[in-house]
Amino acid sequence: MFIVEETIPGTQAAQIPKQRGESLLDTAVRYAEERHWDVFPGTWLEAADGVQRCSCGDAACPAPGAHPARTDWPTQATGSATVARRMWQKQPTASILLPTGRTFDAISVPETAGFLALARMERMELTLGPVTVTPARRMEFFVLPGAAAKVPDLVRGLGWSLPSLDLAVLGEGAYVAAPPTRVGSRGAVQWACRPTPANRWLPDAEELISALAYACGRDR
Repeated sequence: MFIVEETIPGTQAAQIPKQRGESLLDTAVRYAEERHWDVFPGTWLEAADGVQRCSCGDAACPAPGAHPARTDWPTQATGSATVARRMWQKQPTASILLPTGRTFDAISVPETAGFLALARMERMELTLGPVTVTPARRMEFFVLPGAAAKVPDLVRGLGWSLPSLDLAVLGEGAYVAAPPTRVGSRGAVQWACRPTPANRWLPDAEELISALAYACGRDR
């Protein structure tokens, strides 16, 4: 199970569980073992002069401790719990990254729009997949693979265009950072909707895009 839930004041839809006391290694292994998600270790944070810096060595790193450490990361990603354990044993503080375009795509929207959409989806009794909240104030909704190809047409069908909305789809060749990965001093990626047995089967992008586009339009 995915540990304790804590409710964010002001919304019933967002319950973010904090994974207390659980190592990155154990969490990465569970993602591979229980969800059958491909995982790969990214960069990590290192203390230097009292400041948390990215292991990549770039003092101006835009995502410190939360991006791929290797250019060949697509070939490194694994769905094997045994291989995942071996990789994190080599670097236990490495971030947990999940490639998109394989077992899921992710629709990324601003946090304010995401919580508005979550409340709307709850009223509509839509079935949601896992949803993350990032320290960059983005929410990422996990949906079935193939969303990257179909979302532009779906959005146009609703009377919007993707450039007019702060909405992006992460598909093949992209990745998301998974809880409890930390991004520098900004905080950790958390679950807005945690992975549970009930949401093992992901929704199609078509089921969520109306609520997400509407919320992004309101959030402009």
